[in-house]
Amino acid sequence: MERRVFLKIAGIGTGSLAFGAGMADAATPVSTTMTSVVEQFDWIANSRILGEVVARDLGYYEDEGIRFSIALGGPHNTGVASVASGYATLGLLSSSPTLMAARAGDIPLKCIAAGFQRHPLTFYSLPDNPIRTPQDMRGKRIGIARPGFNLVQAVMSKNGIAEDEVQIVALGGDIAPLFNGQVDAISAWATDATKLKPLGPDRVALSLWDSGVQLYANPYYTTDTMLQERPEVIAAFLRGTARGWAYARGNPEQAVDILVRSYPMLDRNGELLALRAALSFVFDEQTKMEGWGTMRKDTWADQIRLFDSIGQFSGQDVPTVDDVMTLSMLNATADQRPKIG
Repeated sequence: MERRVFLKIAGIGTGSLAFGAGMADAATPVSTTMTSVVEQFDWIANSRILGEVVARDLGYYEDEGIRFSIALGGPHNTGVASVASGYATLGLLSSSPTLMAARAGDIPLKCIAAGFQRHPLTFYSLPDNPIRTPQDMRGKRIGIARPGFNLVQAVMSKNGIAEDEVQIVALGGDIAPLFNGQVDAISAWATDATKLKPLGPDRVALSLWDSGVQLYANPYYTTDTMLQERPEVIAAFLRGTARGWAYARGNPEQAVDILVRSYPMLDRNGELLALRAALSFVFDEQTKMEGWGTMRKDTWADQIRLFDSIGQFSGQDVPTVDDVMTLSMLNATADQRPKIG
């Protein structure tokens, strides 16, 4: 995330592979000229990009004049460089702190919408050694993937737990360490059916959100240049994506069928369980009033303050709310994004 890394990325904002010409005003649908839009995902294919896959396959992006494609990421590729370089038009990250860190490192990226209104990360423990509140973490070993260490640290800071009172253990995707006693809790998204099913119905859950760390998940982002020069492209993408997620909300089984046709390696039943869990994070009372993808400045301000308090911006300028997010695209599409709770 350092500036010297960013300066090696050529052509920011030019995006010759990512967008084209002939677009209309940001608040109106695009008509004739098809524009190529690449979305950079930070992980392998799963139901987190279901709205986009549905929108692509049902022609919602075509209605907006978009020729849409997805570039997948993985464990060591968040895709930030892809978006910053202009190869991808925009991106989708797991968590908002990644975007805040990028901005603190002078990479000019901004969030344009929040795919999940609440972060679904949850700490799971077993009934014979439960962690029901943040205070129960004291003296415990919390297993989480290394990039998520700062999330545990944020919980500790928010709840007045000293650094030496909790042991954070680096884990991969395996839940076995919880059962064999290597850790007292593991972290997983509440939408991850592959982990929740073997944990069983008696698992004890403590969500990141209920621990006081109230982050957005699945933040969509793009470059400052794209927002300044081609806002109509971003607005068109948001309209199409909102329609895709609205379809998934009303037709979950058909939506998952579309996803699995595109990515046959996925397990249909697992993705259907994941989607049904995810919909409660995608849609809530806020989206019922303001539409899919809505977000609030005060929530972003709280996130920045909290992560500043744990030293996430050490040696860098602390980003402001206006540095890391903009409501301009949500405002431009306010009447076209379905209002569903």
